[in-house]
Amino acid sequence: QVQLEESGGGLVQPGGSLRLSCAASIMFFGNYVMNWYRQAPGKQRELVASITSGGSKNYLDSVKGRFTISRDNARNTVSLQMNSLKPEDTAVYYCNMQNIVEPNLNYWGQGTQVTVSS
Repeated sequence: QVQLEESGGGLVQPGGSLRLSCAASIMFFGNYVMNWYRQAPGKQRELVASITSGGSKNYLDSVKGRFTISRDNARNTVSLQMNSLKPEDTAVYYCNMQNIVEPNLNYWGQGTQVTVSS
């Protein structure tokens, strides 16, 4: 059974930083694109950042220059470093992994709350 365990959420003041981490219990981690999504109250879930096993990255426009996604293929982990946080970044953040060959193999973490407030 695939498990994604997230950590690192919390409350931070505007302009502050947080680092989210996600550990995956799965074989062939390199066959998966790793993603971070977020969902704010009353809004649709949106893709924040993604990274391939080769290290290619993509970001939501509103987080470019502030967030950095990284992965460690040897440890089956993915992280999201979030700097210069804004109140509009407040959301539940979800770790997601999608198989590059079989897209139906798509797994989600339980979510971690990030709140940016003074």
